[in-house]
Amino acid sequence: MQTISDNNSSAIREIFGTDKALIGMIHCAPFPGAPRYRGTSVDAIYDVAMRDAEALIEGGLHGLIIENHGDIPFSKPDDIGPETSAFMSVVADRIGRATGVPMGINVLANAPIPAFAIAMAGGARFIRVNQWANAYVANEGFMEGRAAEAMRYRSALRAEHVKVFADSHVKHGAHAITADRSIEELTRDLAFFDADVIIATGQRTGNSATVEEIETIGAATHLPLLVGSGVTKDNILEILKRTNGVIVASSLKEGGVWWNPVELARVKAFVEAARPGLGA
Repeated sequence: MQTISDNNSSAIREIFGTDKALIGMIHCAPFPGAPRYRGTSVDAIYDVAMRDAEALIEGGLHGLIIENHGDIPFSKPDDIGPETSAFMSVVADRIGRATGVPMGINVLANAPIPAFAIAMAGGARFIRVNQWANAYVANEGFMEGRAAEAMRYRSALRAEHVKVFADSHVKHGAHAITADRSIEELTRDLAFFDADVIIATGQRTGNSATVEEIETIGAATHLPLLVGSGVTKDNILEILKRTNGVIVASSLKEGGVWWNPVELARVKAFVEAARPGLGA
């Protein structure tokens, strides 16, 4: 069994001050310009994100990721307008000033360059990238890993302190393009292209990676490993035995549904269930 002692947790400890981190997801409401935006005031959008952030931190999580999940259907990276970066930067800045916890940015779909810009503007410590190396077919179409241009952009911003959390065998897509290469090889490619943390996911939002997949990915890398979907109070201890933490969202929302508000009681119950696996 892959255990925490087998992984280098330095990036997680550097950001969160612990070797095992519980990271909550802020699913932002649709921003102006997105298909599902219906004229809500931007202050109301910011307030919803802030309420979720405050509930997650009051409940005991170590940090947050801010994501434009309301912008469904997601654009491919080159089609994302500057308004997305503008609104997400304000969200990040407001949440960061109010909570003081480490934050990350995920710009959907697979847009590390806007994510680096938002992280710098809003004071975030890391970005999440669903396809950092190689390629796959996503809901949005063909998606290439953009590590080369993204890392050059990070250098141009002098943003080397902003870490890269990269998914291995990412959810919501088909991997037939790389089917002749193992998950272990694909995971090693992420480290080769200078990712700092690896994320294991299930098949879709709210679906957990299997224990076998977690252990396979963990055994293939020296980098810290997180599970990034399908985490609940019922499976958190088994996951923490094998990883450096989790990114959690749907199970902390009212009714366990990702588009609902965060429910403080659920957050507290989750943290209490996780506590034995967090160590000192």
